[in-house]
Amino acid sequence: MRPDVAALAASPRGGGFDIDTLPSPAAWVSPDGFVLALNPAMRDCLDIETGRPFSDGLRSEDVGAFDLALKRLTLGNPSASVEVRGSGDRQSAFIASLAQPQHNDPTRAILLQLIEITRLRQSFDALAERESRWNHALVGSASGVWDQRNNGDMYYSDVWRSIRGLGPDDPIAQNMEDWLKLIHPQDRERVRHSIERQNEGDPDYTTFQYREMHKDGHYIWIECRGACVERDEDGQPARIVGTDTDVTARKAQEAWLEGLSRRLKLAVDISRIGIYETDYDIGVSEWDHRMREIFEAPLDEDVRVGDFWERKLHPDDRERTLAYVEAKMAELKPFTDDYRIIASDGSTRYIRANNLPYVDNDRHLKMIGVNWDVTEDQRLRQELERQKALAETRNAELDQIRIDAEYSALHDYLTALPNRRYLEARLDELRQSASAHSRGIAVLHIDLDRFKQINDTLGHGAGDAMLKHAARILRDNIRPTDFAARIGGDEFVVLLDYDGENGVLSAIAERIIAEMRQPVWHNGQECRFGASIGIACSVDRSSDPRALLQNADIALYNAKNQGRNRHEFYTKSSGRLLADARRLSSELLRALENNEIIPFYQLQFEARTRQISGAECLARWRHPTHGILGPERFLAAAEECGVLAQIDQIILEKSLADVAAWREEGLDLPKISVNVSARRLMDPNLASGLAALDIKPGQVSFELLESVFLDRQDAAVMTNLETLRRLSIDIEIDDFGTGHASIVGLLNLKPSTLKIDRQLIENIPKSQEQRILVMSIIQIARSLKIKVTAEGVETEEHARILKRLGCDVLQGYGLARPLDATAIAELLRARKKAAAT
Repeated sequence: MRPDVAALAASPRGGGFDIDTLPSPAAWVSPDGFVLALNPAMRDCLDIETGRPFSDGLRSEDVGAFDLALKRLTLGNPSASVEVRGSGDRQSAFIASLAQPQHNDPTRAILLQLIEITRLRQSFDALAERESRWNHALVGSASGVWDQRNNGDMYYSDVWRSIRGLGPDDPIAQNMEDWLKLIHPQDRERVRHSIERQNEGDPDYTTFQYREMHKDGHYIWIECRGACVERDEDGQPARIVGTDTDVTARKAQEAWLEGLSRRLKLAVDISRIGIYETDYDIGVSEWDHRMREIFEAPLDEDVRVGDFWERKLHPDDRERTLAYVEAKMAELKPFTDDYRIIASDGSTRYIRANNLPYVDNDRHLKMIGVNWDVTEDQRLRQELERQKALAETRNAELDQIRIDAEYSALHDYLTALPNRRYLEARLDELRQSASAHSRGIAVLHIDLDRFKQINDTLGHGAGDAMLKHAARILRDNIRPTDFAARIGGDEFVVLLDYDGENGVLSAIAERIIAEMRQPVWHNGQECRFGASIGIACSVDRSSDPRALLQNADIALYNAKNQGRNRHEFYTKSSGRLLADARRLSSELLRALENNEIIPFYQLQFEARTRQISGAECLARWRHPTHGILGPERFLAAAEECGVLAQIDQIILEKSLADVAAWREEGLDLPKISVNVSARRLMDPNLASGLAALDIKPGQVSFELLESVFLDRQDAAVMTNLETLRRLSIDIEIDDFGTGHASIVGLLNLKPSTLKIDRQLIENIPKSQEQRILVMSIIQIARSLKIKVTAEGVETEEHARILKRLGCDVLQGYGLARPLDATAIAELLRARKKAAAT
């Protein structure tokens, strides 16, 4: 203890009047803050002792403020006060008042008194917390706050202004009439009435919506919430407070959903299907009107599980149907079933059902589905099968005769055009009769563009229909004396008399091309294809027709090489183009033998976290002289050579090897996606080839172009897709949004991911319509439990908007460019090292 403090503390008064008589906590302290004396109330408040610094009883955060208050007294201030809290467990709040009541006191002792404000401080802190919480909530909700008083004072928040495109200095309408001019004419009277009712406190008008003119000249939808919070002595509104929210996007979505609902209702009504939903935990099934009509169920009775429907089943089908439904319910997989029921008149009705079992959010086992009556279809099918069996029996001996006749005939059985054999005979006839005519000859070699795509995706039935259509076009555009033949596949040849006028040949070719390009409908599907034509001609009738046919083939290749859907005449330089193409094809075949096809990887990122979620594997050609070549340089040649499926296999195998090597090094690339061509998807040996590879579950996904999966699929394609699922290989739809896929197609294919095409992503920062379209695709995908990847993410703005719209994965040059395996490994190492620090 300091000597001077000890002397002062020896006095019971401590340097002034007796503080023990004071009811509030009090103490005498020295100018440098040491306790000279304190009363019992002070001891009860703070953990302090005489002779020790008063600040020992305070929490450390308040010591500086207390010392500053002491300093003010030493500088001549008569008094000072400061808010403090007790140290340790004593966290009560006080106002500490300091004063020097006796200026002639030689000790210059300071009187310190405490006033407890703990509850007041807690009330202030709670009020501040509530104010902060509401302020943050309003900012986070994107609602604009407004406050209007009858004295003319008005407050509008920055968010309120930004909703309308207004800046801080932009003028605002000062009265009701001026403001109503900004309201959509159809909404003005309703808005005026709503405001009047809101001011009167009508709870039905606390919230209302209307359209208001934006600063940029378009209307936006506003949701207004408001209430009168103060009234004057006459009961008139004195203060009205509320919030405005921009709900334009929500209104657009509601309009879209309303239209979709109308279309779905129309589709259901036309299809005459019955819809049901069964809750097996509750034991009740909800049936719509059509469902009750099909099963003759009373409209006013509940349909209970285990009762009405089960009794309606045909006795011969009951056991099988119930067992089948029970098995599928256990798997929780969608299924289709056909069964019979007994009608009230005793007749048998045939029913077809599509069903989807699932578990809802309350963990209730449910099933939803549709049923429709196919009795007439079944009877017709049975009759057709009977007639077919009868015809097959009667014509069994005729089949071999028909096969022999088709083999030896001179006409194509599908198009009824002359075939290759007939064409060769015709060419020989022209050469032998060269001297009989003075006019020349022209050969048109025609190849259908995109025919293979139609054949691969829609099936051979559609392909055959297109070939017949092409044959009709050729017949309609040549003279009876001209000759048209189908020489195989999608190739045709036309022989014409030629008098030296190339313009006539061009006109015929262009007319054929124009008609070939027109859309054709087949079984509800729109088919589009085109034609490329090579022309070779000679005014000399003695020219070898077979040589002209070969030259027309070279000209055809030139036409296809220059963009298709065009015609080209044979020239001497045409031969060089064909030689270049054949050289490229030969180099590509050697590249496959020399292991020059390699994978590049474009990384994909989680939209929310920007963590790497996988990579798309892209084919590149490491050319020995030209360096790295992109697919645009060699895929056309690969398709023509028939090695696209082989390239797909090479990229998959090399990518799996790279991923395995990275994982051994501790580098994790969660998933890779590889492109698969339509031709490979139809390969019956695809399953055995994939089963031989070491593919971990969830490690690989196959990307299919949207044009590959149509609503009606080839059986081989669907079989291979089911095999991919058994091998835990995900299915992704590439370039979604630019083709002709439907919701039904998605339900049939059940992909794990949709990749929205870059054309839809490009303009979303500046196009609200584009954003709404992308948002709709994402919402549809979410409803089907399908993830969404966005391609073409070029800027941070793209990434931010897509994240807000709910997109799952991002891919594009703005995030990562395609890199080879070495560069990807270095990037993964760098990210791993950064994550560890």
